[in-house]
Amino acid sequence: QPELVESGGGLVQPGGSLTLSCAASTLALDDYSIGWFRQAPGKEREGISCSSVYDSSIYYADSVKGRFTISRNDESTISLQMNNLKPEDTADYYCAARYRIQTGAQNMCAMSSQNLPYWGQGTHVAVSS
Repeated sequence: QPELVESGGGLVQPGGSLTLSCAASTLALDDYSIGWFRQAPGKEREGISCSSVYDSSIYYADSVKGRFTISRNDESTISLQMNNLKPEDTADYYCAARYRIQTGAQNMCAMSSQNLPYWGQGTHVAVSS
């Protein structure tokens, strides 16, 4: 069983909203820096929003700033509220976590996959009319 499990993806029309959730099986996410990443077809995975426990910083990529909101709901779940969705938001979305990372949220979002030990299996978001 994977440690992190995403849910909430689906098909939505442009301008619509979705909320993605990420549930941890055993991790107490209060002690983990967490983030949301996405990978569109033919593109590299990108960090779109991260929250660091190191300095309490939150980072949003320019592509989602003002439209997406990352939240820590409780010690075992995080979410990503996505509003005003655009076709270019179509991608597989993943949550990731690392225990007490010694850096801020922007750096976490820039990290390569192998530096983030915990990943979910992904959930697909399609934005289309």
